[in-house]
Amino acid sequence: MADIKRIGVAARYSDLVIHGNTAYFSGYVPETSVGQSVTEQTRDVLAQIEQSLTEIGSDKSKLLQATIWLTDMASYDEMNAVWDAWVVPGHTPARATVQAKLANPDYALEIQVTAAV
Repeated sequence: MADIKRIGVAARYSDLVIHGNTAYFSGYVPETSVGQSVTEQTRDVLAQIEQSLTEIGSDKSKLLQATIWLTDMASYDEMNAVWDAWVVPGHTPARATVQAKLANPDYALEIQVTAAV
């Protein structure tokens, strides 16, 4: 049985859990762009994801799945413009995008991914 490695363990959740060759990430929310445009918040979140992937020896071409929560589906095209420029053509993950109320009203989106290591 493969070992389970937990990174960023808190009382309520871990930032990342690696089991075998699969990494399960918690949701990423804006850090440096809170309250800014959907474009800026999407760039912020995707940069965080890319940095985390690099830290575990993976990259965005190894994304397996993504779930995106938007606070307003009217921003779907704006978010997708950033997403489409960021993902690796031919290596896009399975993805779902839904509208949801997020923990902070200044967040426009949250993204959670699963990736191969």
